[in-house]
Amino acid sequence: MANTDTSDVVVIGAGPAGALAAARLADAGYRVQVVERTQFPRFSIGESLLPQCMAPLERAGLLDAVLAGDYQPKNGAAFTRRGASTVIDFHDKTTPGWATTFQVERADFDQRLIEAARARGARVDFATTVDAVEPDARHPRLTVRDDTGHTRRLETRFILDASGYGRVLARRLGLARDPRLESRTALFTHVATDLDARFDRDKILIGVHPDDARLWYWLIPFRDGRASVGVVGDTATLEAAGSDAESRWRALVDAEPRFGELLAGAQPVRPVESLAGYSADVERLHGPGFALLGNAGEFLDPVFSSGVTIALRSADMAVPLVERTLAGESPDWAGEFERPLRAGTATFRAFVEAWYDGRLQRIIFHPDPPAELRRRISAVLAGYAWDRDNPLVTASRRRLDLLAELCGPLPEARP
Repeated sequence: MANTDTSDVVVIGAGPAGALAAARLADAGYRVQVVERTQFPRFSIGESLLPQCMAPLERAGLLDAVLAGDYQPKNGAAFTRRGASTVIDFHDKTTPGWATTFQVERADFDQRLIEAARARGARVDFATTVDAVEPDARHPRLTVRDDTGHTRRLETRFILDASGYGRVLARRLGLARDPRLESRTALFTHVATDLDARFDRDKILIGVHPDDARLWYWLIPFRDGRASVGVVGDTATLEAAGSDAESRWRALVDAEPRFGELLAGAQPVRPVESLAGYSADVERLHGPGFALLGNAGEFLDPVFSSGVTIALRSADMAVPLVERTLAGESPDWAGEFERPLRAGTATFRAFVEAWYDGRLQRIIFHPDPPAELRRRISAVLAGYAWDRDNPLVTASRRRLDLLAELCGPLPEARP
């Protein structure tokens, strides 16, 4: 018969959202059990943080753990397309708050966060898979299995699903629904390279394919001289670029002039990986005795690096409601968690959609945008997608439509 463990909260997943929630709840004196399917440290993409991440990390007492990583600073984003370039500086934004953050290797970053949560008293079990979930408003239960095949029951009072792409509760409880974004594929790796001296390492570089504005690139520099380099587009276009992942990645990187220049001779230091159909959504983010955090609920797209920001924001919002639930209250999870969280996610989604259909590119690459417009865009791209004082948050689609029309079309693709 399986053993039974008891706790106040079970957190599924030891990534940033899970670590933040576990640290805060353990600090508050609750018995916290974290179960993580993989063995840390483990590779993950989502390496370019946004400044909005820093406040939740600071509130959770995790900022020292992050600073100890000595990561590459980040203060903005640079964009390049067909020789044109533009820069967004996060210091120049309309929303108050953090203007700097870091480019991080997630294996190290995630390890530091979950070890900090463990130091606060959270129990963390790696290489542990969730086999079954029984939701209940007062006494939810799980069945988990470790890598030796041993199973045990977990009896708890609340479940937070921070399982990321694993989407444990969405799969187990039938919560998944079709995502609202088109399916795309990402090819990515790390490279060892001495970047051009003209390259600003304090910014992520985002490139656009010279002939297809729906295909874009990222270059994320790390402190040690290596960099993360990826390309994103529709699956058919990427597959047509070569016979395997590495040849496709190389051909596409070489096709963008600035990336080809910066990465000439750069060699991957890990296999080129492919991730397809990553966008996801769910019918609801909460239920009897559970809530979904970050990618376990909705994931959009790598462009603008919103994933970790939404994950940390969701954990930051959920923890006080979990505490109230455990105290016998009945918080309004829809009004205090789901709707406000999804409102910010919808802002990011509007920007993602406008990027791929060209509207946002027309705005970003405009040679002389109004200063106030640039500051409002900077605020959203810095992660402040919940700032209701920003018109690009409160009426994202309508205002992006209007601005794109005023900016005119992008230059035609090359014949």
